[in-house]
Amino acid sequence: MAPISIKRILISESVDSCCMKILQENGIQVIEKPNMNKDDLIAEIKDYDGLVVRSATKVTADVINAASNLKVIGRAGTGVDNVDVDASTKKGIIVMNTPSGNTISAAELTYTSKLLCMKFMGAEMYGKILGIVGLGRIGKEVASRMQSFGMKTIGYDPITPPEVTASWGVEQMSLEELWPRCDYITVHTPLMPSTTGLLNDATFAKCKKGVKVVNCARGGIIDEAALLRALESGQCGGAGLDVFVEEPPKDRVLVNHPNVITCPHLGASTKEAQARCGQDIALQIVDMVKGKCLVGAVNAQVLASTFSPESHQWIRLGEAIGAVLKSCTTSKQPFNQVQITTQGDSLKASSSYMTSAVIVGLLTDGSKSRPNLVNALSLAKESGITVTRNHSEGLTESACVVEISVNGSCYRATGSVQGGVPILLELNRSVFRQPVSLTGNLLFFKAASSPLLLSSLTGFLAKAGVEMESFSAPTTCIGEPWYCVGLASLLGDLGALKPLVQEAAMLSV
Repeated sequence: MAPISIKRILISESVDSCCMKILQENGIQVIEKPNMNKDDLIAEIKDYDGLVVRSATKVTADVINAASNLKVIGRAGTGVDNVDVDASTKKGIIVMNTPSGNTISAAELTYTSKLLCMKFMGAEMYGKILGIVGLGRIGKEVASRMQSFGMKTIGYDPITPPEVTASWGVEQMSLEELWPRCDYITVHTPLMPSTTGLLNDATFAKCKKGVKVVNCARGGIIDEAALLRALESGQCGGAGLDVFVEEPPKDRVLVNHPNVITCPHLGASTKEAQARCGQDIALQIVDMVKGKCLVGAVNAQVLASTFSPESHQWIRLGEAIGAVLKSCTTSKQPFNQVQITTQGDSLKASSSYMTSAVIVGLLTDGSKSRPNLVNALSLAKESGITVTRNHSEGLTESACVVEISVNGSCYRATGSVQGGVPILLELNRSVFRQPVSLTGNLLFFKAASSPLLLSSLTGFLAKAGVEMESFSAPTTCIGEPWYCVGLASLLGDLGALKPLVQEAAMLSV
């Protein structure tokens, strides 16, 4: 990925001073304006390339749509539920968090909550079974600490492989298997539709009588009404809560319950955690700007492999092939299917960003809101375009083959990179004798093969006052052949070519 230009960043909350210092030391102008309301933020955000927030700032779709220059939203912390990630992705804005900045603090608070539950409720940890729902960084740290007290740790995570968690001493199983085995349950998942109300009346009923629960993740993962009913019936023996659906909670019934220990959302509020989060988000932004790497991006995983010079060349190829095929189908019905095939061992891990690059080329229409690798696939889906990708192994030569369907017709292009330059090898089954360099002003046309074609074309261009810089003819073809001409400048009227050609397309790459 080419370096992203970030010149001005707005910090809208109190973030550790090291964040501003690191950004400024790397040539980025930083403005701090804490405690803005929504209207103030909407009015302010249009002037910035980046935004750094903690958890209080609500980066809604309205804010994002007002951000005409925004390229990155940095969350100095783990959860991004205060950021509309879908709206950010649609706008092509990278959303990143600091995945490890508050890990230790959150794990230690979970550990402390368990200790307090045991202290006030009369139970030992040794020999007890702890169920950990969510086995990411925090879940791993919690397991390590509780194992030192002789607890058996079991868990559930839909992403982390069981063999990985087994190396930490955590046995994975389904939630249905986990609920009835636990003496204690702690949750460490993001809040999303699949985790909202994860612990509810039905799940409490499956648990051991007297099970104790801890939530230092997000309010709403435990159904608060169900928790209260379980506490009153004795099905739940106690709870440690750092988070609530409403913060601060107006309904104090759980806060005041004798078997509940509460904190005012302190999970990441240690000095150390705040310093780490501020430092991490600043360094992540700087590394991205310098084109070194991308860490913590929650909506732009496609960019992870785009930080080498080689990847830049292939991305340029993908965008250029997309642009060529778009120009060839401008007069046709909108395309509805795109298939991208990468070939060669060197592109095995590149099909994701190559696919997005091709879609960028296909969707770019010259308007100000240019698609990028972040939003290309979501824009294609929104436009009703079906995108498929695959990779052909066992080929030594690396190439990218793109096919698009337009109203029942198929258009195809094959390209590669030679000497750092994107080239076109084939267009619509016409294989060029000399590969076409995908740079400058290019005229593609389909015409019947004729010994007079080149002289007629040369005469036409001379009359139009346009110099021909290159001419590429096909060595083999299926159907009528396609040709490519490199031009010193674009033709003013492509329609004037109609007496000479069957189809024509022109573009600048």
